[in-house]
Amino acid sequence: MSTISMRKTTVVAAGLAVAASLVLTGCKDGNEEVTPAAPAAPSAPASQPAGQPSGYASAPAGSPSAGGYDGSTGAPAAGGSGAVAKSGQAFKIGEAATVPFSYGSNKGGQIALTVTGIEAGTPADLTPLNVADKVKGQTPFYIRYTVKNTGNTDLSFASVGHIKGLLDGGSESGVLLTIGKFEKCPNDSLPQGFTNGKTQTGCAIALAPTGAKVTGAEYWGDPYNNLSSPAQKGLTWK
Repeated sequence: MSTISMRKTTVVAAGLAVAASLVLTGCKDGNEEVTPAAPAAPSAPASQPAGQPSGYASAPAGSPSAGGYDGSTGAPAAGGSGAVAKSGQAFKIGEAATVPFSYGSNKGGQIALTVTGIEAGTPADLTPLNVADKVKGQTPFYIRYTVKNTGNTDLSFASVGHIKGLLDGGSESGVLLTIGKFEKCPNDSLPQGFTNGKTQTGCAIALAPTGAKVTGAEYWGDPYNNLSSPAQKGLTWK
């Protein structure tokens, strides 16, 4: 298991599968996560229960990505509908943001991203993930969201991700990413045939110190993580 500090955000990798080696991800187009060259093979880990989630750390907020978006235009993506959300734009929970979205070879897409709610969990929820030593003194919060394909690009098997929590004081929460099924907060890739009009729900796990609350969420996928001039800011929901 590993805990990695990235800017303000602490990212915890969960699951037995990464006990010996942690897989780091980088950004190609800002939404695609890719695995770097594999590390030397670790010694065989203990057998893993069927369905046991595992985890990885995501690239830090603000990672540069190809291309750019100056946040100055609200024009929809080609084939899409609705004004594209501007850099740093704030939304109320339940409001949809129109976001340009590309993943792998699926370029020029557009989604409507809506944070629908933030629910407090309990530390005991994380027991199946075997990260007790890394999340001691922290409480999980579940950021629920929906993704709707509002463009003409097939986004089959894409992963949205890049959603983190905001504490009641405005600072970033910790992040817990999992690979595999975690029933409290399922976060599957988009299904095959995710074309215009299709919708799927998702969930992101935020971690708050005991006594603190996660009261907001931020999306920092491309183009809102671009450091090119002018630097971009994530979209927020509260």
